[in-house]
Amino acid sequence: MGAALALAERSRGRTAPNPNVGCVIVADGRIVGGGWTQPGGRPHAEAMALAEAGARARGATAYVTLEPCAHQSQRGPACSDLLIESGVARIVAALEDPDVRTAGQGFARLEAADITVARGIRPNEARRSMAGFLTRQALGRPHVTLKLATSLDGCLAMADGSSRWITGPQARAHAHLERSRHEAILVGRGTYEADAPRLDVRLPGLEDRAPNRILLSATLFRHSSESWNIPVGESDRTPPGDPSLRWGDEIGNWTVIAEPHAIATLPNVDHILVEGGAAVASAFLAADLVDRLLLYRAPILIGGGRPALRDIGLTDLAEAHQRWTPVDARQLGSDRLEVYERERNEG
Repeated sequence: MGAALALAERSRGRTAPNPNVGCVIVADGRIVGGGWTQPGGRPHAEAMALAEAGARARGATAYVTLEPCAHQSQRGPACSDLLIESGVARIVAALEDPDVRTAGQGFARLEAADITVARGIRPNEARRSMAGFLTRQALGRPHVTLKLATSLDGCLAMADGSSRWITGPQARAHAHLERSRHEAILVGRGTYEADAPRLDVRLPGLEDRAPNRILLSATLFRHSSESWNIPVGESDRTPPGDPSLRWGDEIGNWTVIAEPHAIATLPNVDHILVEGGAAVASAFLAADLVDRLLLYRAPILIGGGRPALRDIGLTDLAEAHQRWTPVDARQLGSDRLEVYERERNEG
């Protein structure tokens, strides 16, 4: 299952609206096939693994991070049917699929074909791996990661707004890796106007993983959600609603939303990375839309700088407790990364 989970990570942020699933097929103690959901959601992980295994799948065990789908699609057959046809003897799955089109029916179909099914193997890791798909299924919106890069005293910039660079190269490289694992990245108008951010992925071999760019502004545009295309080089063209704002030569396609909850309307986005600034971070926290927090802290003190957060609507200190669970911490050069997940009542 660990190998299947590792394979699933290869397509995180590239499979929406389908989940990023991993599958490994084992026969006689050896891996004979492996696969992961391909970009755009097809082929599924099971289909990829079975294609590699071929006839060796007969009598084998298939380890899969999510219940094999039971519904037919114009884009491909149901994975539960493919597994039955392959002759596998046993399925080991991490999670049941919450999609109503499958939701236990895949397991039932496999068991009806006399295939042994084991469930609930390493489910917490699978939930974390497929957080985008599961959040969309449960809450009807993308899974939101908020990234904050601060000094030890909680500042994200100097008093004059300068912030390049608070963290070192290792931390910035890790942040680019995180970008590659999200379908979309969001900043506010203030960050856009101050920094003209490229929001791309500048890691060798991952340049094509740049996420879609989202701009949050409550006043800039006439509609709550609007997208437009601006070819690179047309820097003298202005977006609708604000003749004072001009686009830089680097800026291509942007989608604009007027308020945080509008992320639910973004098509084919199950993971969204919120990068700044303080107003945007505070707005998402106040709306309780942040599911995961990346806190990069540099060993510096600024004093009198710009704080990372503004008012997030907290009225009682007791409300601040038992909201965030630490799930990871590591050193990135001279900087410290801490990762937290939002505690939510699944009931």
